[in-house]
Amino acid sequence: MRKLTRAATAALLACAVTLPAAVTATAAPAPPPAATTTPDRPAGRLSLPAPTGPYGVGRSVLHLVDRSRTDPWVPEADGRELMVTLHYPAARHRPGRPAPYATREEARLLLRGVPVEDPVVTRQVAEARTHSVPDVRPAPGRHPLVVLSPGFGMPRFTLTALATDLASRGYVVASVDHAYESSGTAVPGGRTLTCVACTVMEENEWTKGHLVTGARAADTRFLLDRLTGPRPAWRYASAIDATRVGMAGHSVGGASAVPAMAADRRIDAGVNMDGTFWDAPPADGLGGRPFLFLGTDEFHRPGGGDTSWDTTWAGVRGEKHWLTVGGAGHLDFSDAPLILRHAGRPDGPLPAGRAVSVTRAYVAAFFDEHLRGRDQPLLDGPDPAHPEVRFHRP
Repeated sequence: MRKLTRAATAALLACAVTLPAAVTATAAPAPPPAATTTPDRPAGRLSLPAPTGPYGVGRSVLHLVDRSRTDPWVPEADGRELMVTLHYPAARHRPGRPAPYATREEARLLLRGVPVEDPVVTRQVAEARTHSVPDVRPAPGRHPLVVLSPGFGMPRFTLTALATDLASRGYVVASVDHAYESSGTAVPGGRTLTCVACTVMEENEWTKGHLVTGARAADTRFLLDRLTGPRPAWRYASAIDATRVGMAGHSVGGASAVPAMAADRRIDAGVNMDGTFWDAPPADGLGGRPFLFLGTDEFHRPGGGDTSWDTTWAGVRGEKHWLTVGGAGHLDFSDAPLILRHAGRPDGPLPAGRAVSVTRAYVAAFFDEHLRGRDQPLLDGPDPAHPEVRFHRP
């Protein structure tokens, strides 16, 4: 997880996290303080950037419960619950009932941390245009699978812009809400799970970060079993090519890719978007599997504020790429800047739309090269179309 000051995190999360002072000194600048909880109302609902690939996008939602495990945050819960959104290439572009972005309550809990409590803005975010249609038939063939894990305290829908773009390029994308680790996750029965883990981590000053990454690694293994096993939970599971699987995540979700890959050889490639690593790579260096380090330039360049990137880079032995993005803040690898802009907050040094475009381009290039075997010159070095992106080869 990128370690933030409380002020910076509170720009988006209701469950702000305070971390050790030695780290917060290098954290991203806090956004301007909000003078009011009701910003100027935007004209109309939020619209995510349109996907860039040739396919239309379908969307399905699964509720999965692993009753073989005790939830690490709420032991009395009935197993470990996951909410999963699957975005996938649709058989054809066609109009239909648009897939929602979030429930009103999920949007309200997320926006409460900005703070924005205007019900109009809440509704506009919940009803954001996602460019996907529920449960349409997938495109013919079998498609690589990418698992997306969000940042700590962040709901899975904050990775929708990336998920829909990958789906439009021919991937099945499973975005996961890990129980009690987001500002709010709606589950069946009218319940909304809030971030119990945020309190635990704050009280322990993040000395137990490995508990988060370990739980998420186990969640990913269970998810792969339920999507690619003999009795899959998804009606369209035959569209998944189980021999080509990647995992990417933002913040602690990206850091979780290392223990997930160490525990499960089915994961062929991993991406960490601006997350501090809590787990050392195994002795075999992930068995030579490729890994992308994609982060903020201020904090995650070699020798920067987060030394876990230097040590993890040395321990990963396969093909690896270390890229930083000039002007990017920690939240810029998610939908957060789009949400904040819609809620009346100004863009950071890297405009919201540009942040989404850069993230989409490099994550897609990485998976195209390492899951599809398609050479991607974008990964070979600086590109004039992406001057913000800096390559490092320590």
